[in-house]
Amino acid sequence: MAKELPALPDHLIDWVLAQPVFFVATAPSGSGGHVNVSPKGLDCLRVLGPTRVAYLDLTGSGAETIAHLRDNGRITLMWCAFEGAPRILRFAGRGEAVAVGDPRFAELTARFPDHPGARSVVVVDADRIATSCGYAVPLMRLEGERDDLVRWAEHRGRDGLERYWADKNAASIDGLAALGPAPGAAR
Repeated sequence: MAKELPALPDHLIDWVLAQPVFFVATAPSGSGGHVNVSPKGLDCLRVLGPTRVAYLDLTGSGAETIAHLRDNGRITLMWCAFEGAPRILRFAGRGEAVAVGDPRFAELTARFPDHPGARSVVVVDADRIATSCGYAVPLMRLEGERDDLVRWAEHRGRDGLERYWADKNAASIDGLAALGPAPGAAR
């Protein structure tokens, strides 16, 4: 059933890139705080190497992933086959959110379509890649992509997005620094 891999083989890279949605899981350090699982869609994933992927992090209602990566770097990405043969792939390792303003941001975002709400690129280096059966994952068909997030970000404009990041994405729900400065840092 489960199979651990040293790297993503070409056939799994093709499969990953063909999936319309994947999930990102992170958690803060220690026993407190909330585990976060976020679905990701749109054309926001790139495979940078056999053990390295990146995804374009678009503005959302929270910034849990960014905060958890700043806290401890732990992250797991998961893909499920909703069509065709059953399969689950987990890509677990260490991640970093390269935010707007970081000199690496422009280089990384050049690999993606221009999304108006891009606030960071999350780069993940795997220390464990594993497939499992996915026998209980339902079969579903994609109707299409939602354009709500793109329209929302376009309506806000760059200045509005930056205000939103400062108001809504500066810290996690548990108070960890996300897009803002570290807690207690001078502004």
